[in-house]
Amino acid sequence: MAITKVIEVIASSEKSFDDATKNALEEASKSVNNITSIYVKEMNANVTNNQIVSYAVNAKVSFEVGK
Repeated sequence: MAITKVIEVIASSEKSFDDATKNALEEASKSVNNITSIYVKEMNANVTNNQIVSYAVNAKVSFEVGK
């Protein structure tokens, strides 16, 4: 029986929330194997001079251990 663990990852992008989520998954996959899902918990955009300058996500990454 596999056990699922969850880690929380914060990532950003200058392009979009989608890209920030992809960055979170990419960074998590550098140190974690068997990733099964990603859940975006929070989204945040940083604004300067009334323009969005960066997008950030706080995501939960699930992965199986003991496989």
